[in-house]
Amino acid sequence: MPRRPGAPHGPRGGRSLLVISASMGAGHDTVAAELVRRAREQGDAAEVVDVLALLPYGLGAVLRCFYRGSVRHFPWAYAALYRLFLRPGEGRRPSGTPLARLAGSRMCELAERTGADVVVPVFHLGAQLTGHLRERGLLTVPGVVLVIDFELHRQWLHPGNDHCLCLTEEAAREVRRSTGTPASTCGPVVAPEFSTDDVPGAAGWRETFDRLGPGRPAVVLSAGAWGVGSHLDTTVRLLADHGYLPVVLCGDNRRLRRTLSGTPGVLALGWVTDMPGLLHAARALIDNAAGQTAVQALAAGLPVVGHRPIPGHGADGVRRMAALGVSEVAEDAEALLEALRRLTAAGPERRLRIAAGRALFTGNADALTLVTEVADLARAGLRG
Repeated sequence: MPRRPGAPHGPRGGRSLLVISASMGAGHDTVAAELVRRAREQGDAAEVVDVLALLPYGLGAVLRCFYRGSVRHFPWAYAALYRLFLRPGEGRRPSGTPLARLAGSRMCELAERTGADVVVPVFHLGAQLTGHLRERGLLTVPGVVLVIDFELHRQWLHPGNDHCLCLTEEAAREVRRSTGTPASTCGPVVAPEFSTDDVPGAAGWRETFDRLGPGRPAVVLSAGAWGVGSHLDTTVRLLADHGYLPVVLCGDNRRLRRTLSGTPGVLALGWVTDMPGLLHAARALIDNAAGQTAVQALAAGLPVVGHRPIPGHGADGVRRMAALGVSEVAEDAEALLEALRRLTAAGPERRLRIAAGRALFTGNADALTLVTEVADLARAGLRG
């Protein structure tokens, strides 16, 4: 599909980026928003589209409701689907391409209308979509997949895409091996406020923690945007009984917040808008999904401990983070308390864990830089 005559290339002759996200929780949208912010800051045009909104017949809403209901109420069902569709490994298994191709015509129309120079999926269904369109010559600008998961699952992979950006070199090698697609390693895409040492909101959070639990180290428990977790009440009581102040991120799960708010010595929060301040004020994060809250904690210099992960990609991601040395996994209550004892106290173990996490952001290339390099090569008439 040729570019519409006169279609813009972005302000001041810059590039135009189209980022494909998905309203599955908040993590993908958070990454997409930060990528757009960075692009606009350097003079490029950029916008986000929800791939679920591109699917016809209301299929996107059905997928969202099914996934949300599964991880909240029937985790065994999601675990089974993950093993069938997503888990890495050899052998023939169902692909997400037949579903993604239903959004093909809308995707091509949007790319033409926005004058996109590059399309950047940050959700795996988007990667199947751009790969399918590029492979058939229906999308004339490159597709650069930004894999935001620590564990690379198979639905991120499609040989039609032009480039793939991964959080680890191991994942990039797997992309090159399995699809032949060029792949690079990039740092996680996190807003700069998380990496700043002087965060204005941190002082207010510390005052709140000191008022509610004087002398108790504040430990954040992440349940994601949908407030999903296994035996959160048990973990909360364990922490409170052993001298910690549990700070639970309940997302939009009002029932969870009401339930935990009745537990003495617990701070149960709904949707938090000042995450940089909160994370800088706390002493550790207990994570169950290896998602964006965990990545933000690493940027903020907050030790991360994986405990009771959600099934499927959550469990695999938590283990992968630990294998990289940027976090650790606590398999049971005793291991969790031992990890928190070491990592909330000032000392060499805490310093080393913080340094390992922050190295992800300082030792790798910037994702936007790599994306725009591919776009520039394409604009110059070369395939990136």
